[in-house]
Amino acid sequence: MLIRALIVLLVVLNLGVAAWWLTRAEPPPPSPPEIPAGVATLELVGTPDAPAARPAAVSSVAPPASAASAAAAPVTSTPAAAAASVCFRVGPFADRAVAEQSRGRFASTTGRIALRETPGSGASGYRVSLPPSATREEAVAMAQRIGAAGFDDFLVINQGEETNGIALGRYRSREGAERRQSQLVAAGFPAQIHAIGEEGPSRWWLDVAAPAGTRAAALRAGITVPVEPQDCPAALR
Repeated sequence: MLIRALIVLLVVLNLGVAAWWLTRAEPPPPSPPEIPAGVATLELVGTPDAPAARPAAVSSVAPPASAASAAAAPVTSTPAAAAASVCFRVGPFADRAVAEQSRGRFASTTGRIALRETPGSGASGYRVSLPPSATREEAVAMAQRIGAAGFDDFLVINQGEETNGIALGRYRSREGAERRQSQLVAAGFPAQIHAIGEEGPSRWWLDVAAPAGTRAAALRAGITVPVEPQDCPAALR
């Protein structure tokens, strides 16, 4: 009897809770959060009645970026390889001044030109040196000054007629020896040139590189020395 009474009580309680749930009032909407003073608020200007019109279709398809950039880039042609040169040996000239004049004449009609000297008969080359000092100590001090000035290839002479002199290099041509002498004299050292062996008159040559197809006969006009074809020397490559 007691169990039946409890069951009836539970049913009545459930019916009461269900009735309250169905008849309860809707809870009020949550209030918006309070905005701090001085902070601007967003305002809705308006909602469009119809969706925005779509942009008109493009009448032509734009090319890819790579194609557009390639089209905009200027077209450059690869330069043709330079034509091969032919080389000639002009000379010998007995005088350097005459060789220099002929060099200027060829410069306007050919490509590269090199002036070359060969020692005269009997002279195997040239050497540059300073005259002997009074003592060994003075010669060593002079050598140290030469090294401090930035020069190399020098040696204090220990024997012979030029003992305590300073050797400053040997050269096959007088032109190379003169160039060395000029550098030393400009630095304040009284360098001198000496021929090695019996010096005869030097001979001068022009090595000329001309455009392909040039013939020796075209270079002989107005020249009294021979003009012969040759392999291009290193100075003209």
